[in-house]
This record gives sequence, C-alpha cells and structure tokens, in this order.
Amino acid sequence: MPLPQQFTLLVLGQGGTGLELASWAASHLGERVTSVTVYGGASSAPTERTTALETAGVAFVYGTEEVAGTFDICVASPGISEFCEFFRSARAASSQIMGEPEFAWLLSPERWCAITGTNGKTTVTSLTDELLRASGLDSVAVGNIGNAPIHEVDRREEGEWFVAELSSYQLATTEAFHPRVAVLLNLSPDHLAWHRSHENYALAKIRMFKNMNDGDIAIVNIEDEGLAPYLDRICDVGRRVLHLGLADDGAADAAFVRDGVLTVRMAGEEHALVRVDELRIVGVHNVLNALAASAAALACGASVVGVCSGLREFKPLPHRLEPVDTVDGVRYVNDSKATNTDAVLTALAAFDGARIVLLLGGSDKGTPLEEFMAEVASRVACVVCFGEARERLRTALMDAPGAADIDIAEAEDLRDAVDVARSLAQRGDTVLLSPACASFDEFSGFEERGEAFRSYVADLAALSEAEA
Repeated sequence: MPLPQQFTLLVLGQGGTGLELASWAASHLGERVTSVTVYGGASSAPTERTTALETAGVAFVYGTEEVAGTFDICVASPGISEFCEFFRSARAASSQIMGEPEFAWLLSPERWCAITGTNGKTTVTSLTDELLRASGLDSVAVGNIGNAPIHEVDRREEGEWFVAELSSYQLATTEAFHPRVAVLLNLSPDHLAWHRSHENYALAKIRMFKNMNDGDIAIVNIEDEGLAPYLDRICDVGRRVLHLGLADDGAADAAFVRDGVLTVRMAGEEHALVRVDELRIVGVHNVLNALAASAAALACGASVVGVCSGLREFKPLPHRLEPVDTVDGVRYVNDSKATNTDAVLTALAAFDGARIVLLLGGSDKGTPLEEFMAEVASRVACVVCFGEARERLRTALMDAPGAADIDIAEAEDLRDAVDVARSLAQRGDTVLLSPACASFDEFSGFEERGEAFRSYVADLAALSEAEA
C-alpha cells in the first residue's frame, strides 16, 4: 500500500532510529506530514535532542507504552518486538505499521539492493557499496550498518543505489518492500528473545523476497544448511535466483570458485574475477562474502573491471577477525561482532590449526548451546567465560564431549577475561575475542566492546614492555 499524500505519523522509540524519523518528519510538517508523535517507551524521558525536536513541532510522549489516539502511519524502531504490548498498542492505533527501511523505500523505491543473513551482512553491504563506487556508480550504504535510510532519502541523487543492510527486526513487518537485488547469506539461531522462535526469525529474513519477480535477482547461499528448509519458498516460480556457494552447481545464475578464482555467471555469461589469494579479507566465510558482493554489484550494473579492483582493495572491517597486536608471542584478535554461536564457529574455522584461547561471554541471548559447545571443545585449547552469561556458558561447556581436554576458566568481565587469557596463553597461541553473546551487560554495543578489548591488549603490551 503506498503512503497517503498527507499523513499523521506515529514513531515508536526515541533511540537513534526514532530520532532520525522524528527529524525527517519535522522537516516535512505542513507538507506530507500533518503531525508527528513519538512514544519513547516506558523508561523514556526528555533529552536535549528531544527538546529541540519538540521546538520544531514534534510531540513526544514519555514514560508509557499505551498509545492513545489514531494515526495513519506508525514506524517502529527495530528494538521494539512485534510481539510486545507496546507494538500491539501502536498497531491498534494505526492504519499501517512498518519498519523504518520500508518507510524510506515507500518514499524513494528505486534502486535498492537489500542484504541480510545471520552473519556477514555488514561486510557484504560495505563491499557491495565499494564495488559499485569502484565501477563509477553512485551508491550509499544504509540500514543496520549505522546509516538510517530515512537520513539519506531527501538528499538522494538521481541514479544512486541504496545498498541496505537489513536485520530480521527491520524485515519482520515488511509488506510492500521490493528491492531490485536481494542477498541472503546464511541462517542460524539468533535474536530468539525478540522473535520468540527460530521459525519466526527465519520467516522474517525471507520476507525480503516477498514482492520480487523475474525482473529482479535474489542471491541465495544454497550451500547453507540453515537455509535448506526455506529454499523452496525462496526459489519460487517466477523469481530469478542466483545460486551462491563455493561449488558450481551449473545454474544459469551462480557465483562460485573455480580453480581458485571467484567466478560469477549471469544468464549463462561467466565473469572470472580475482583469485582467492588476492583478497585481503581472510577465511572461507569471506570468500562467500566476496562472491555475494560481486554478484550483487554486477546485478546492479557494476563493471567487471571495477569489481576486480574493489575486491583487491577492500580491507577487513573493524571488530571482525581484526588483528590487534602480538604480545609476548601471543596474537590477539578482535571478533567482537561475533554475537552468535554460528559466527564463533566461522571464526574458529578461519584459524584452523592454531592453538586458540577463546573468550566467550557477555549478555546472554538464550541460544541453545549443546551442539555449539561440542564444536568449541573440539577446536580450542582454552576457554574463558566472562560477563553475565559466564555461568551458563561454563556449565554447558563442561558438559560437552571433550571438555576434559581443554582449560576452562571464568572471569567477571572482559578486562578480567583478557588478564586470565594472558595467564593461560603460550607463545604462538591466538587469544580470540569471539563472544557468541550480545554486549549489553557491560557495553553499549559490540563496537564499544571491541574498542575496550583493543585498549586492554594495549595495556598488556605496555606492561610487557615495562617488564622487559
């Protein structure tokens, strides 16, 4: 359903997304927007920014999640679950309810490339954006990557692509959203508290394809075990699907590796790109990420020359298998972005053969741990469990087959965990922060946790130098 020419707007939440929406609406009051009301939530209170927006004509309601009145459009911030009473109250008061990316799409629906998956979506979004730019195309990365699409809508240039990283939260309520190119990288259990079940989480992800047709292209990792139960629904009749994987399955549209070379085939025409060993991002998972980004960029009109150039130049993003330092012969690696179990196993695979001291912990997401801990116990030398989730993690690990063969320690917080890891590590080891948990027990997000880890390692380096 298109947006009305004029509408009353309800915004749920006054975090970053909510305030971006309020700011956009304030600039359109008296034009498309006849009124805008922000419900901040039960614990909300006025801030300097909300006060400024109130002066600009935005109404704020603090300290409640019971929505009063009626509204044409409600846009919910991604942190507000569709299953909570706050969301239900807003739905009852609104003619339409949606997430911020869909709202931005309704305002500016041309040239969207949407990217989702449990892991890898930020890397693929950033790389796709880079490949388009390297080909001389206008592009901007938006969405869950930290740049709200609504922030870019009014200043969007003619012909510009929106390369949108989309989370399951942002996709869960989509109805009209219709990207021209869409990428689904993988699927494993995550965000179960928000979605209430893995099935709900998975269905939220595949809603991205809901309105696509044979004039669009869906890029799907057909080798991912987590996606297998949903492939029939994704590969629907009338929808063009490019098969993403390491091996060539012969599909007319495919991205794969042949003789060590990244290769993309579209409508039967093959494009040999760069060798795997030319990539600056490491690990099998990043080979798949590079293939996905290459296929997406080519589908958006990028040149083969531009794609090859961008692939060779693209550097690893912070907090994703990021080398920090080597102290006393021990390598320290920051993988703070690994906030779920599947991401941790991917990280461990990238260090196959190395002796690993693994730091696991943070804010518990309630993810099942039995199979995960069996894999961890078979791949690492030591594990330090820290933070709010430390007791559940330690208990699950001690119950895993092979746990008796590894060292298991516990630490109150990340700083303590780094100190414990130093005491356990031997020269030649890798201390890997790949926590499998959210960070909110101690930090504002995975970025702050990763920065803290860097700082703690720098302290170790300074101490080592002083002791030398």
